[in-house]
Amino acid sequence: MKVSQLLGERYKDRVADIESQNLMTRGGYIKQVGNGIYSLLPPAKRIQNKIERILREEMDLIDGQEVLFPVAMPAALWQSSGRWDSIGSELLRFKDRSGADMCLGMTHEEAAVHMANNIAGTYQKYPFMIYQIQTKFRDEPRARGGLIRVREFTMKDAYSFHTSQADLEQYYDRCYRAYERIYARAGIPEVIAVKSDSGMMGGKVSHEFMLLTDIGEDTLVICPECGYRANMEAAECIVHNEADAVLKPLQSVYTGEAKTIEDVCLLLGSKAEKSCKAVVYQRNADDSFVLIFTRGDVEVNETKLTNYLKAAVHPAVDIENANLCAGNIGPVELSAKATVLFDRSLVGATNLICGANKEACPSCHRHSIRIRRGIEVGNIFQLGRRYTEAMGMTYDDENGNRVNPIMGCYGIGVGRLMASVCEEKHDQYGPIWPITIAPWEVEICALRCDNAQVKAEAASLYDALTRRGAEVLLDDRAVSAGFMFSDADLFGCPVRVIISPKTLGRGVIELVTRDKSLKEDVALADAPARIMALIQELKDQIWAKVPESI
Repeated sequence: MKVSQLLGERYKDRVADIESQNLMTRGGYIKQVGNGIYSLLPPAKRIQNKIERILREEMDLIDGQEVLFPVAMPAALWQSSGRWDSIGSELLRFKDRSGADMCLGMTHEEAAVHMANNIAGTYQKYPFMIYQIQTKFRDEPRARGGLIRVREFTMKDAYSFHTSQADLEQYYDRCYRAYERIYARAGIPEVIAVKSDSGMMGGKVSHEFMLLTDIGEDTLVICPECGYRANMEAAECIVHNEADAVLKPLQSVYTGEAKTIEDVCLLLGSKAEKSCKAVVYQRNADDSFVLIFTRGDVEVNETKLTNYLKAAVHPAVDIENANLCAGNIGPVELSAKATVLFDRSLVGATNLICGANKEACPSCHRHSIRIRRGIEVGNIFQLGRRYTEAMGMTYDDENGNRVNPIMGCYGIGVGRLMASVCEEKHDQYGPIWPITIAPWEVEICALRCDNAQVKAEAASLYDALTRRGAEVLLDDRAVSAGFMFSDADLFGCPVRVIISPKTLGRGVIELVTRDKSLKEDVALADAPARIMALIQELKDQIWAKVPESI
C-alpha cells in the first residue's frame, strides 16, 4: 500500500483525553458517525481483520464451529428466555413494517439455543461449541473513549453445550486458557482474569479479563499477597468490626463472607441495634459525597436527608473516589472526602459493631488489597441451564431421558481489544502496534521521493518484501522528513525503513523499530533478508509469551 493512495488524514492537534481515542482519531483509524458509532478506516480494518484471525484460530483450536446469527431478531425469541422484559433500554427494540416487535442483538444466547435446539437431540452430539464474529448493538447510555465503550460493535461470542457440570468446567478451563493465548498473541499478555458478577447473563461462575489502566471503567480488587482478584461488583464483602461486650481497646474481627448487618451480627452473636451502619449518597448537583452513619437496624430516610441538606441526592457510585473502603466504612480513623452525618439513632449507643476502614483480602485475610482500574477486554460465563430450560431445549441422555443441556458463553469485543492495545502500547507520538496485529509490518519512508534513485530503490525494496510475504506500507509522498516521520509514528508499524539520498550515498538503508529498541544500517543488497529476519524476531518475541493450549 502507498500512503499517497491511502484513504484518511492524520492530524497533529489533540482531539480527546483518552489516549487511544486521541491517537486513533488523529491517525486516521476511526471516524465518528454518531454517539458510540464509528466507521473504521483502512488501518483499523486491517487490525480488526488480524484480531479476528487470531480469534478464529484459537476458537477452532478448542473445537469451535463458526456460525452466524442474525443481528435483528423477533421479540418472541427473547420473550422465550424472559429477557425481553428483564433487560432495560440498552436492548434496542423496534417494530418492523408489519408491526411485529423486533430487537437488535446485544448478545446471542437466545439465538444460539434456537440454532442448537432439535439438531443436537442426543447425548452423542455433546459437547460442542459454536461461535460467531458479528455486529451487535447495545444502546449504551455512557458511550465514551472511542472504541472503548460504543453502541455498535463487532464481537466474538461463543456458546458451548454440555451434558454435565464437570464437562462444562473442563471446557471452561480450556476457553480460559484460549483467552490467555489470544491476549498474548495480540501483544498484551499482561491482561489478568478477575472474578466477576454474571449480571444479566446469569450463571454462578464468571470471569472478566482486564487490562489494568487508569482510564478503565471497572474497579478491581487485587491482593498481591495471595493473587486474589475480583471485580468490585463481585468481590466478597470484607467487614472488620469492633464487637466487644464491655469497653475495651478496639479490636478488628474478620467476618468472612457475611455481607449484611444481619449476617455480621449473627456471626458475632450480636443484634442489629448494637451495630453502626454506613450509607453513602451523592448530591445530584455536583456528585459530592454524603456519608451517613446510623444504627444498624434503622434505614436512612431519604426525604429527611434531602430536607436537611437542601439538596437532592442519589445512592453513591465509585465511592473509592471519596477515599472510602467499600464494605468496611466506619467512624474510627475515618478519612473521607465527604460530608459526614451521624443519625440521632446513635446517640448514647456504646460498644457498637462498625467498619474499621481497612481492606482485607478475602483469601489470605491480610491487609494487602489494592484497588485498580481496568478495561474489560473479554468475559466468560458458566451459564448452567438458565436458557435451555427457559427455551425448552432438551436431548436424550444415555437412559433415554429428556434432559436440558448445560451452557457456557465466552465473549471478546474486537474493537475494544484494538483500542485497549493502543491504550497500553503507545508513546507520546503514536501507537506502537505489536507486529501480530499491526496494520502493516513494515513502513518504508522514502525521503526525497522526487529523487530518481530514492524512488527506484524504495520501489524495488517494496516489491522484494511484498514477494516474500511481508505487509508493507510505502510513503511515497513528496513531503518533509518531519511530516513523514510524524505520520509514521501514527501508523505505528513495528519496523521502519528509511531511504534517502544520504543513506544511499553510503549504500545502506536505515532500519529502526517503532519502539526505538533497534537502529542499524543495512547494506542495500542485504536489506530484504535482514528486514524479514527482524519481522520474524518480533513475532518470536510475541509467541514466547503465549501459553500452551489445553
